[in-house]
Amino acid sequence: MATVIAKTGIKREKGWLYFIDKAGDVSRARMARGGSKGPRGRQKVAKCGIERQEGFLYFIDKKGNVCQVKMKRSAGRRTAGRAAASRPRTAARRGAARRAAKRGTARRRAARRTTRRSTGRRATARRARR
Repeated sequence: MATVIAKTGIKREKGWLYFIDKAGDVSRARMARGGSKGPRGRQKVAKCGIERQEGFLYFIDKKGNVCQVKMKRSAGRRTAGRAAASRPRTAARRGAARRAAKRGTARRRAARRTTRRSTGRRATARRARR
């Protein structure tokens, strides 16, 4: 469930994208396919001065208030939960993947060589027949 941080009561207009800018204020920008032609660029709608916290998503709800909700998957949680024992295994997997990729490229190169040779021989044989 989201919690209301700032009550702004913004009335949204059609064709505008509303967002929270770097300063923590509510701004709006014209949508690319917003319909009517109007003023371009960004405009400040309301000054809130919100300080963002990591791991939270900030949005403007239907009533026009700024809300925050905890993200399901945040970057901090992913790295903290990883065990030290699993790291060497991933390095081994990486090495195996690299070896497999090398084998694949070697096979492709060999296949290219055989096709080039055969087409070259055919061309010289045709020239000799004429």
